[in-house]
Amino acid sequence: MSFDKPACVIDNGTGYTKMGYAGNVGPQFIVPTLVANREEAKDSGRVRGKNAELDDLDFFIGDEAQANSATHQINYPIGHGLIENWDNMEKMWQRSIYKYLRCDPDEHYFLLTEPPLNPPENREFTAEVMFETFNVPGLYIAVQAILALAASWTSRQVSERTLTGTVIDAGDGVTHVIPVAEGYVIGSCIKHIPLAGRDVTKFVQQLMRERGETVPPEDSLLVAKAVKEQFCYTCPDLVKEFNKWDGNPVKYFKQYCGVKRNTGQEWTCDVGYERFLGPEIFFSPEVFNADYSEALPDLVDKAIIASPIDTRRGLYKNIVLSGGTTMFKDFGRRLQRDIKAKVTTRIEKNMERVRRTNPNVTAPTLDVNVISHHMQRFAVWFGGSMLASTPEFYRVCHTRERYLEEGPRIARHNPVFNASM
Repeated sequence: MSFDKPACVIDNGTGYTKMGYAGNVGPQFIVPTLVANREEAKDSGRVRGKNAELDDLDFFIGDEAQANSATHQINYPIGHGLIENWDNMEKMWQRSIYKYLRCDPDEHYFLLTEPPLNPPENREFTAEVMFETFNVPGLYIAVQAILALAASWTSRQVSERTLTGTVIDAGDGVTHVIPVAEGYVIGSCIKHIPLAGRDVTKFVQQLMRERGETVPPEDSLLVAKAVKEQFCYTCPDLVKEFNKWDGNPVKYFKQYCGVKRNTGQEWTCDVGYERFLGPEIFFSPEVFNADYSEALPDLVDKAIIASPIDTRRGLYKNIVLSGGTTMFKDFGRRLQRDIKAKVTTRIEKNMERVRRTNPNVTAPTLDVNVISHHMQRFAVWFGGSMLASTPEFYRVCHTRERYLEEGPRIARHNPVFNASM
């Protein structure tokens, strides 16, 4: 019966949870990864009422949790990609399954996602919750980078399906650079940069505040986030962009309109240099944080150079973008140009040394290709939807029967998908 119904795909991220059924193009529901519990007033001596047995069900997730923040205690169960509060995570899954997906977990296989370098104990806890609490017939815990690679197969830039490539996963909390060879993550070469979407939002907010824009203080962060999503883009050269703006500011400055929540009064503010300075923190991070000066292209190059030598060509050839923070206009083009420049410079220097002894040697060609595609924002979920809709998925899943026989240790290892499926 479980094979006749589509698998449930749930991608739990630090900021948002994406959920839906395998085979669909996009997630059916996207909610903030947020849980609101009734705060126990122990000091006040409050006695649990007649409906005490229902108190455990008095919680909210997602946007409802934010709306009830006055009466409930807010908690983010996931921090930097890792589950930190297992009780609240179980509540998150419970509402996701029964309220949003509206399915019986006994009848559907489940695909969940995990961040890079996720501890094996976390996989065991996840298996315990899914098999013991929800009684699912099958479970697969997929690495987010593998699913992002699978999602890139929809791009016209991809000529062949492969699970070898470098995934740049830029979410809300952290940006990871993850080399993958034939479906296996090269864990020792993973790099991360402590800058992501939330830092871009804070930088835009800071620039607008310093310029003295008339933004209501209570809406400052939300306005900065809206400006980031609607107006920001990646520029090819910072100095030239400043000169272009100074020459014709009327052409490039935009206006953002809003309404005060308390009074209903309309207000407007100018959107200026933050349009291109926001995304620039990935390429010139010193403009945002003086303590960190390593740009994203340098980090990608270091991650690939640290990988085994026989995988490097494939890793340069297939650099895949994943996550909403990579959606800035021309982000992929700027990244490809900067990485290509570093690689070309290094090859030329090496060839100068070689030609001293052998002048007839020609320089080898190395393809650097950064792949952008229309499913970038939900790349991880979409990759999971693709893989969970194939017969191969049921072959690699851990089943309930095997869990009852061997215990949660089965989740420590998850079989790798075959790229030729």
